[in-house]
Amino acid sequence: MPTPVLHTDRLLLEPYRPDDAEDAVTLLTDPEVGRFMGDGPLTPAEAAALFGRVFSTVYANDLFDVWAVRRDGRYVGHAEIKRTDQVDGHEIIYALTRPAWGGGLGTELARALVRYGFDTLDLPRVYATVAAENHASLALLAKLGFVHERDVTEDDGSVTRVLAVDRVAVTT
Repeated sequence: MPTPVLHTDRLLLEPYRPDDAEDAVTLLTDPEVGRFMGDGPLTPAEAAALFGRVFSTVYANDLFDVWAVRRDGRYVGHAEIKRTDQVDGHEIIYALTRPAWGGGLGTELARALVRYGFDTLDLPRVYATVAAENHASLALLAKLGFVHERDVTEDDGSVTRVLAVDRVAVTT
């Protein structure tokens, strides 16, 4: 099933278009945005290659859902939900451009991903993995009912929190 278009009160989540490349690369190379993502901010070449794989691998093979996030027609972020090796189920992943921070869009975006996981994918549980130092994301996810499940110590000594929310725990 191709990645569907999702709507929230203020956001539009839609499959990426090739002309989103510059915005996606800018997001993924931003040091403040990327400091808590994976191994940190990507280089422009790494970000461009990752963006290319969205089309050549993810969409071409219908592997998982990945969206460009827009507000008022402008690119403001990235979102996905996918099965990962980090958890025994599906994990939500999201990032917003810095100008989109602080206005509740992250909560709105994460809520939409969780609802999609429960309502469309029929998942009993949705996960998120968050750097222990990322207090803003931890607080955001707590508001949505996510609870701490375990910690993972990474190779560099940093700690990643594994959080989960069950379908029965979610309130609208």
